[in-house]
Amino acid sequence: MTARPRRLLVPAELAAFDGWPAARRTVRDWTADAVLFGFSAVLWVENRDFPPEGVAFVPGWMVTVNPWVGALACLALWWRRRLPVLLAVAMVPALLVSGSALGAAMVITLTVAVHRPWPRAATVTAAYLVVVGHYALLGRPPGVERPVIVATTLLLFVVPFCLGTAVRARRLLVVSLWHDAEVQRREHLLGVKEARRAERERLAREMHDVLAHRISLLSVHAGALAYRTARAASGAGPPLGPAEVGQAAEVIQDNARRAVDELAEVLAVLRSDEATTAGSGPHHRLADIPALLAEAEAAGQRVLLRAGVEADASPPRHVEQVAYRVVQEGLTNARKHAPGVPVTVRIEGEPGGVLTVSVENPLRGGRDSAGTGGNGLAGLAERVALTGGTLEHGRLDRSFRLIARLPWQT
Repeated sequence: MTARPRRLLVPAELAAFDGWPAARRTVRDWTADAVLFGFSAVLWVENRDFPPEGVAFVPGWMVTVNPWVGALACLALWWRRRLPVLLAVAMVPALLVSGSALGAAMVITLTVAVHRPWPRAATVTAAYLVVVGHYALLGRPPGVERPVIVATTLLLFVVPFCLGTAVRARRLLVVSLWHDAEVQRREHLLGVKEARRAERERLAREMHDVLAHRISLLSVHAGALAYRTARAASGAGPPLGPAEVGQAAEVIQDNARRAVDELAEVLAVLRSDEATTAGSGPHHRLADIPALLAEAEAAGQRVLLRAGVEADASPPRHVEQVAYRVVQEGLTNARKHAPGVPVTVRIEGEPGGVLTVSVENPLRGGRDSAGTGGNGLAGLAERVALTGGTLEHGRLDRSFRLIARLPWQT
């Protein structure tokens, strides 16, 4: 069943949630209006000869206006959805002079109970009971007992009141459920939006970690090649031989290829459903750190590794990944801000304790030479925090030190 047919089978107040105009009646509304109008018309026909035979206290003018006022009351039901309270008030004098307006008054009682809070509907019902009860008791037909008259009068208006109150309670429940569903839908959309934002941030971190390291190596090699070429051109140094040029070009090409391969791995992992944990991306182990240091040394960076971790001990996968990124970020920053100074990498820890990874280099020229406000360190701090660890960086005893303490859980 399509959305439009479903909207046609519910009241306009509920169909409005699916885009139906609230002021426009649905098929269900037209059907209900027709049934209720027919009900009021039937009672109008039965009571147009009011008062009943044997009742003589009703004046003649009231007998004359009775069918006309009742007919107007029935026709006024057309506006019962828009002006229920106003029609309910107008129906009181109509009942005072017209017994044929009884059906219309019952319909208005139901309408007010459906569309307005129950205290207001109860007030309207009580007013109708007073008017109709007055005539019922005074004009009791011969042979009809008083308890029967009282019970019948109560049923005429209490039943529509209770039915309308039940319908209103059900509609309010549906509205509440719809609002809850709408809130959940919006929260879901916000969650999806937040997940996409986190995915973009994770992609940015991975790309920074991969490309910053490789591009810094490319910059060092290309810079050295340009420097040697410039010195040879000015006569301050020997010209580069074909072998040296070829070796430099090979190193640049190799690092460029590795950068492309690692970036492809990052994109492949981030596009998969498994890329939901901190440090997702190409997995690196502690055993890969020496190779990372060798690449840095090949670019002319002096690096000293001091490892205090047992060879057969292996931290959790995500801890190893973050530890590798800490070393990679430290080497990249040192190469960028303090070229030519020695770098010391320390890795210490044991299972069940804390894995400590630090990268330290002397300050160059008496100033902070590793940079403390870049996106790399900010992203790295988030990575470390997601593992439950801490990251510290800054100047310490004429050196810049980057220290990460990661929980090593067995």
